[in-house]
Amino acid sequence: MTIHHHEADVSELLAPFDSVEPGAIQRLHDRLAAAAAEQHALDIAYRTVDSPIGKLLLAATERGMVRVAFEKEDHDAVLQLLAERLSPRILFSPNRLAPAARELDEYFAGVRHRFELPLDFSLSRGFRLSVLEHLPQIPYGHTESYAQVALATGSPRAVRAVGTACATNPLPVIVPCHRVVKSDGSFGSYLGGTEAKRALLALEAA
Repeated sequence: MTIHHHEADVSELLAPFDSVEPGAIQRLHDRLAAAAAEQHALDIAYRTVDSPIGKLLLAATERGMVRVAFEKEDHDAVLQLLAERLSPRILFSPNRLAPAARELDEYFAGVRHRFELPLDFSLSRGFRLSVLEHLPQIPYGHTESYAQVALATGSPRAVRAVGTACATNPLPVIVPCHRVVKSDGSFGSYLGGTEAKRALLALEAA
């Protein structure tokens, strides 16, 4: 079962206490998150961030970033899937995801061209993992075709499989599947929608 420790939940518990000082609720939440981590009772930390392409869900394990999800994917559904596939020990923990939020802010501000976050590819295997490992090698502001990616990963005939790998990328934006386009230059499908892909490519072309 997914653990949803939203700020609102704590607020409701403390609502009768009118004298609670500003920031006390957040500090309490931070202590709960820290205690869970120290006791190894937390496997996945998550938070949401606002971005030019909508609200993003960020999730990480001790190994690194494991999921970035667009709002259209339904964040609650994504958390439930993480609970089923990886671990039910999930906690809303903004501080744990602060480095990721900062790097994303820098990226959307146009001052970061490469992410330096540790990544956890537990949700990807086989050929899909090979594709995802190649994507960060596509330079900022450049694109490759699905066919070029297939060739680069040693399977030149696996063009459709490259498309599937990009469409199921668990770490969009950070692992830049938006830089993969069709051979004719058209965008192709994108988990966040065509407009999100267009916005990311426009940002990098600026």
